[in-house]
Amino acid sequence: MLFDASAGAEEVIKEANKLIEAIESFLPKVLQFAINVIVALLILFVGKIIIKCILRFVDRCLKRANVEISVQKFLNSLVKAVLYVVLIVIICGQVGIETTSFIAVLGSAGLTLGLALQGSLSNFAGGVLILILKPFKVGDYIHDGSCGKEGTVRKIDLFYTYLDTTDNKKLIIPNGNLANTHIVNSSANDKRRVDFELGISYDSDIDVAKAVINETINKEELVLKEDEIFIFIKELAASQVTVGVRVWSLNKDYWTVYFNLNEAFKKAFDAAGIEIPFNQLSVHIEDNSSIQ
Repeated sequence: MLFDASAGAEEVIKEANKLIEAIESFLPKVLQFAINVIVALLILFVGKIIIKCILRFVDRCLKRANVEISVQKFLNSLVKAVLYVVLIVIICGQVGIETTSFIAVLGSAGLTLGLALQGSLSNFAGGVLILILKPFKVGDYIHDGSCGKEGTVRKIDLFYTYLDTTDNKKLIIPNGNLANTHIVNSSANDKRRVDFELGISYDSDIDVAKAVINETINKEELVLKEDEIFIFIKELAASQVTVGVRVWSLNKDYWTVYFNLNEAFKKAFDAAGIEIPFNQLSVHIEDNSSIQ
């Protein structure tokens, strides 16, 4: 009976020793985890402060660059999301969570999403570039090099640009196309050159024709007289002498000057007796009825 009691006491002592050893071996891990959690909380606190500072800096830079409000909001949200993802990855690594597989999953998901939305992302990226670099703005008259369309810009979104054509049709062009082709912005400058090619017959006096053209230009009030008025012989064509004319007008007056001078040149040539040649076709009919 005495032997059994001592044996039981030894077993209890062994179990107690095992428990103490387990606690002693587990306690450093608990303490280390607690320290990691405290450090992670500090990283979270400091990281949020740093992110706010970065976002304020980005916001100031975008405002100084006069970036469109819609682009400002998007870029601010994008930078915020990226920074918080980085912060979460750092915190997970601090508390001992494996982040390699997490980053790999994010990368593969991003790649898959990018391939699925390739066209939309191209349009979106083009919209961001257009709104930041501003190759044109609302109210400008542009020519799209990708499709040959042209019109007045009425609206610029992140994905599409909306044009009003001269016959009042609504034209919607993907921003990806506009960002990857040449664009002619006819409204970019205050002044614009108006070009004409006038044909006169070889029998007409060139000096008289030039004088009539110059007089007609001087009568047009919308022509900028302080800029160069250039009248020259451009080509000796097959059936006419081609006279080139270059004048300048304000951008807003371009079409008015063009149409006014076109009409005025015709009337002035008629009054001065200067012939404007036109293509003629001579048809010769041979009588072959006598040939058997």
